Amino acid sequence: MSKKKGLSAEEKRTRMMEIFFETKDVFQLKDLEKIAPKEKGITSMSVKEVLQSLVDDGMVDCERIGTSNYYWAFPSKALHTRKRKLEALESQLSEGSQKHASLQKSIEKAKIGRCETAKQIK
Repeated sequence: MSKKKGLSAEEKRTRMMEIFFETKDVFQLKDLEKIAPKEKGITSMSVKEVLQSLVDDGMVDCERIGTSNYYWAFPSKALHTRKRKLEALESQLSEGSQKHASLQKSIEKAKIGRCETAKQIK
């Protein structure tokens, strides 16, 4: 008897994003609950939870129109999001490098005029 292993949360999120990127369409929750189990193997019971986590992380957009919620995500938005994140991380890295260099200079200045002693303080 082999048990079928379920999908991890990250696999479900990835597969859900594939639905949006492949179709480039706008969906309602009930549409996704029908499509996800057939095409991507995500159980219909977990579709809402996975979709909400994607909305919370800003990967999927959600808009309430009338009494319905519509969900969409386009590959171009994901690309722009990744580019902005990369730029932010690069600026943090350069700031950190500059701070490290200035601290190294401060250490070198502080060492001038000091002499090492062999005696240790207990």
